[in-house]
Amino acid sequence: MSQDLIVPVILAGGKGTRLWPMSRSARPKQFLALIGDDSLFQLTLKRLKDPKRYGKPIVVTNSEYRFLVAEQAQEAGVELEAVVLEPIARNTAPAIAAAALIAAKNGPRLVHVLASDHNIRVDDAYVTAIDTATAAARAGRLATFGITPTSPATGFGYIEAGQKEASGAHLVQRFVEKPNEERAKDMLATGNYYWNSGMFLFNTDVFLGECAAFAPEVLDAAKNSVDNARVDLDFVRLGEAEFAKSPDISVDYAIFEHTKLASVAPSPIQWSDLGAWDAVWKESECDADGNVARGPVNLYNTKNSFVFSESAHVAVNGVEDAVVLVSEDAVYVGKLTDAQDVGKVVKDLMKNPATAKLTEEHRTSYRPWGGYTSVLMGERFQVKRIFVKPGKQLSLQKHHHRSEHWIVVRGTAEVQIGEAKQMLRENESIYIPQGELHRLSNPGKILLELVEVQTGSYLGEDDIVRIEDTFGRI
Repeated sequence: MSQDLIVPVILAGGKGTRLWPMSRSARPKQFLALIGDDSLFQLTLKRLKDPKRYGKPIVVTNSEYRFLVAEQAQEAGVELEAVVLEPIARNTAPAIAAAALIAAKNGPRLVHVLASDHNIRVDDAYVTAIDTATAAARAGRLATFGITPTSPATGFGYIEAGQKEASGAHLVQRFVEKPNEERAKDMLATGNYYWNSGMFLFNTDVFLGECAAFAPEVLDAAKNSVDNARVDLDFVRLGEAEFAKSPDISVDYAIFEHTKLASVAPSPIQWSDLGAWDAVWKESECDADGNVARGPVNLYNTKNSFVFSESAHVAVNGVEDAVVLVSEDAVYVGKLTDAQDVGKVVKDLMKNPATAKLTEEHRTSYRPWGGYTSVLMGERFQVKRIFVKPGKQLSLQKHHHRSEHWIVVRGTAEVQIGEAKQMLRENESIYIPQGELHRLSNPGKILLELVEVQTGSYLGEDDIVRIEDTFGRI
């Protein structure tokens, strides 16, 4: 990678809950297709496919999302420089510091830090903002992107701009916490304030120098975790004990609110952090009545509403300002203008053991080889749909507490039981006794689908003893 190219650093470890029930901790909003056919993470990757400006991205995420990151990057046709796995959540300061150290392993670099779950329109204004921030970074400044406000929003922090610099950026006078509406209106009236986008562009040496000055504990933890990192397949696992010693602190609090090198690049761009369903509605294409409908949906006499179904057919009649969300196993209905309250609903669900799982997992779970959908569960039995991608295989494994019956409904399966292997085609089935070593593979060129019936005294996903695994999960 050329030293002159900017290294994108994408932060992709968040577990947002305000877009429940579609977004859950096992597959949060950055990996969902909320605007168009690509996930927000993939849209972020595609914004960076500019070989004259950017090198290969570094993605910082956690272990749970590593295969999602790798798979979606491959689907987007983007080669990654590294996928860095945080062993524990410690906010943005240590994550960015570790990524900066990795980016600078062969010398100082320009780094562009950005979130994986924002929606940004790439146009002339966006390119100008990038060029302005790049010029500021080359002049030794820590550039942040200030979004030109379009309303007195109370959900964002603000940046007050000072004197204009030669780069076209401005000195940062101060950062302002999320204001109330009256204060936000006063700031907008001055024309001197910007929304804090959470995006940054800087030289790694400058950033790490300011980190040493204002957040030495963060820098020490990041350095030690990088020094003790280990490579696991295509991933870089930071040293757990070392990374855990970092303070849990954002880069704004740790560095940008203290440094005298902060600049803000005015960014009059179309930008949204998609923090709630009303933001997704605003960013989507509405019909003549102001509605957005996604999935199997029919609307009648309905206005200014957002209806999204992943499963059942939904008919909505005679409502206004509504949000209706139907996932495989949960339904949310509320006012679109109260979309921020979804987070409160999720907190209540998490408090109850009977509903907490609804905030964590979907009925369909994705794995690096494919995934499965829970169809029916009863006492001592469970029915699943299993799907395996062409050329992929599950781990060689066994179960202590259950047996399994597999029926192939699409494609061709290679099944290993003990030492024996056999091929199964559509409408053929096989039985795997409890405790028997077995493996499922898809040697074909189309998706393999099976119906699995589990029977036994315990049917949890943790009843898997892996002997061999292509994906390093032993």
